[in-house]
Amino acid sequence: MRIKVSVCGVCHTDLHTVEGEIHPPQLPVTPGHQVVGIIDAVGDFSGDARETIPAFKLGQRVGVPWLHSTCGECEFCNRGEENLCPSAQFTGFHVDGGYAEYMLADAGFILPLPNQLSDELAAPLLCAGIVGYRSLIKADIKSGERVGLFGFGASAHLCIQILNHWDCSVWVFTRSKQHQDHALDLGAAWAGEAGSGGIRTLDRAVIFAPAGELVPVALEKIRPGGTVAINAIHMSDIPSFPYQTVYGERTLRSVANATYRDGVDFLDLAVKAGIKSTVCAYPLKDANQALSDLKASRFNGEAVLLVGQ
Repeated sequence: MRIKVSVCGVCHTDLHTVEGEIHPPQLPVTPGHQVVGIIDAVGDFSGDARETIPAFKLGQRVGVPWLHSTCGECEFCNRGEENLCPSAQFTGFHVDGGYAEYMLADAGFILPLPNQLSDELAAPLLCAGIVGYRSLIKADIKSGERVGLFGFGASAHLCIQILNHWDCSVWVFTRSKQHQDHALDLGAAWAGEAGSGGIRTLDRAVIFAPAGELVPVALEKIRPGGTVAINAIHMSDIPSFPYQTVYGERTLRSVANATYRDGVDFLDLAVKAGIKSTVCAYPLKDANQALSDLKASRFNGEAVLLVGQ
């Protein structure tokens, strides 16, 4: 389907791509994988490996997420783990994305958007929200638990709202005073730097910052039997640490992409929980400035490019 782009979120993955920390299979490529737009044209459609695909129509408002397509036939796709498909293609990485007036998207992977979400508020939900939600699920979080969030950017500021909905107590670790204040405004029980003392033992933790040195720090803060999930497509090397740091049946796991089902479930939850994105809007021509500001943590929440407004 051809999508007339309205807005596109600016993600850390875009920054990793344009700075060469992760490498697309070919260049040039147009970044952007948090796209809100209108179906403008429909091409030939021969079906999809999944049993059900929403019935889309011309003029419908939709979201285009990170996962562009999968093979639908491998062991991972057959297990409902298409996020791990070795043939998966990703929007703004393998195929051109949403930093553009128009783009193409696979009908089997675009998401219908609830009417309650405006274009600008919906865009960050399509990666920061969906992958963040998967990270919370993979961290094995239960209602009422104490949860640590390491880094407080686009994904974490949405995740804290989910955790509030689940009656969790949230402890936020970030160097930025601006982000600390944002976390407290969104209901964090505490916000400060990762090296700060006096922190109660956590049940679970999610690492958003791409800093490998935070892994042993997070493991040291969780209880025996707790879980640390890493929400990052790129991260600096994890330093060596004593076995005792992970001993006690603590779990450390990475989070890789997200499934289509994650997107459907999260968007439903976003409406029920009243999740609101904090956005900083830029015109499309200022995409480089948005990426620079993202790198320097000059705004709260997420940057959104205004393309077709």
